[in-house]
Amino acid sequence: MVRPWPRVGLAVALAACLLTPSSAVRRGSPAVDDYVTRQLTVAANTLLERRSQALVPKRDRDRRAMPAEVLGVRISPRLMRSQERAVRELETHNRAPVEGGPAYTGARTRLDPSRAVRTGDRITLEAVEHTEVRYGGGKVTQAVRRRFEFQTRGEQITLVAERVLDPDAHPVNDPAPADR
Repeated sequence: MVRPWPRVGLAVALAACLLTPSSAVRRGSPAVDDYVTRQLTVAANTLLERRSQALVPKRDRDRRAMPAEVLGVRISPRLMRSQERAVRELETHNRAPVEGGPAYTGARTRLDPSRAVRTGDRITLEAVEHTEVRYGGGKVTQAVRRRFEFQTRGEQITLVAERVLDPDAHPVNDPAPADR
């Protein structure tokens, strides 16, 4: 038989256990470690850098296919196809900062990650893309916020989508929307 005081103590301990969050229960989405964030950033930057380079006219352009994997991160086939279309479109347009002006002579893109969050089998990377394109004696610089979606299956990470977060941004290295 259990005496009244120990019962109260057991009840208080049980209530404390039920009210205190366990280490297995996480509130919010857990951040991704620095190494994986860097890995995701390099894979995402590869897509943007290829599109930026497509703006610069080159006669002897090395026309390699989009890599299926970058630093251990796979690129989904659907995303690879859309990126290849975007690169082809950017290559065929003689882009210049102003209509009839001098063509771009160089391009450089850098992606700065702001956060990467894992939710179940998805990882979302938010980053700021910094792109500089040069022409004649000038240059155009842009900073655009982007979101990249990754799907995980075991240890394998696959980049499945990317989009611009700023609704009014018109990144120079994005193809023209279909409605233009």
